[in-house]
Amino acid sequence: MRSHKNKHRVLAAAVAAALAASITISCGNSKRVEAAKSVAEAGAAGGIGEPMVQVVTAESRPVAAAVQVTGSFVAKEISDVAPQAAGRVIETPVDVGAFVQQGQVIAKLEDRDAQLRLDQALAGEQQAEAALRQAQSRIGLGAGQQFDPSSVPEVLSAKAAMESAVAQAKQVEADAQRYENLIKTGDVSRSAYERARTQADTAHAQANSARQQYEAMLNSARQNYQGVMTAQASLSGINTQAAIAKKALDDTLIRAPFAGYVSSRPVAAGQYVALSNKIATVLRITPIKLELQVPEASAPRIKAAVPVEASVPGYPNQSFTGKVTAVNPAVDTASRTFTVIAEFPNPQVMLKPGMFATARILLPGSSTGIFVPAKAVITDASTNSSQVFFIRDGKARVAVVQLGPKEGDQVQILTGITAGMTIATDQLQDLYDGQSVKVAGASGGAGATAGASPAAKPAGKGN
Repeated sequence: MRSHKNKHRVLAAAVAAALAASITISCGNSKRVEAAKSVAEAGAAGGIGEPMVQVVTAESRPVAAAVQVTGSFVAKEISDVAPQAAGRVIETPVDVGAFVQQGQVIAKLEDRDAQLRLDQALAGEQQAEAALRQAQSRIGLGAGQQFDPSSVPEVLSAKAAMESAVAQAKQVEADAQRYENLIKTGDVSRSAYERARTQADTAHAQANSARQQYEAMLNSARQNYQGVMTAQASLSGINTQAAIAKKALDDTLIRAPFAGYVSSRPVAAGQYVALSNKIATVLRITPIKLELQVPEASAPRIKAAVPVEASVPGYPNQSFTGKVTAVNPAVDTASRTFTVIAEFPNPQVMLKPGMFATARILLPGSSTGIFVPAKAVITDASTNSSQVFFIRDGKARVAVVQLGPKEGDQVQILTGITAGMTIATDQLQDLYDGQSVKVAGASGGAGATAGASPAAKPAGKGN
């Protein structure tokens, strides 16, 4: 558009000059000369005159030291969720873009067979529990009790009988001994002694029999306890089978491994999936990571927890703040860069994986930056380039610049101009490189006048 306007101005100036010359040559009197001047002035009124522009001086002031790099946002965690059991998909409750909580179901498989196996295992579990209780009751063992064979009722009864028989045997043995002493003195007859001895032998035999009965009962109690141990082992095995069956049923529900967003869900109801099939991809993007490629010269200054400011094309007037969380100790031999990972909170999910970002890693100390008003910058969205017009020797010159961060209504210029240059702030759409201009005034402490020209020139720019 600017080129089209300029062509019209040049054409109007040529026409005005030709008319003025023609009138001057054909008419020698002063009136016709005045007429020629009027025509020229009319041509100037049509747009040929020098435009009046407002200017400022590019300021230099301290800014925080920083390394400017580029990179891309990536999810903090990415999970391709696969099923733990093969089967036919019967339901997909979530779709792409949905937010899911940890453990939320994202797909269901057919579970009829798994439910039947679980029911069978639970029935077997009940039978094993009944068998265990029966075995415990045989030895009088309650739930949670420690086994003591001497506390079994049958053993206690046999023990009491044995102790009674032993006591009786001791008593009749004492009587027999007394009769034996008395027979020597002639106080009792031999027949009485023999009866006492016979009773003592009988009592000893009964005591031995009671002792054997007690030991038999004790061994039987121990054997019955082995039956309890066997029943417990059987119950444990069936419990394991029931747990496996329950897990098989749970495996028919595919759940989100963490809270995040579903970025892909390639399966649908009715589809048969194997263990290797992907059910969905879940991304954790709150917080989100930014992978930056930093030149190796900056390696000594980059540390963990250093602040990072980033901007993305999708939000041109907004800056996002994060911090360095990891620094790769290895430098890529091909690019001579190393990877730095920064983490951003991203509570409103404005930042998305794959977004390109320009970032500033803020370092201790400060440096010098050049600032101009943001309104002095022309940005071409089609080429993603920016430029400013500076005034030198009464003419407007264009400079392609690289922009830094904004501070209020000022923007930092990283490359393209130097401090002290006179920068145009209006009429920008009507200016072109090399156009003569008049300076209406100056701001920003510059005090610039028409034709003001600092000695410094932008790198790589012509006169």
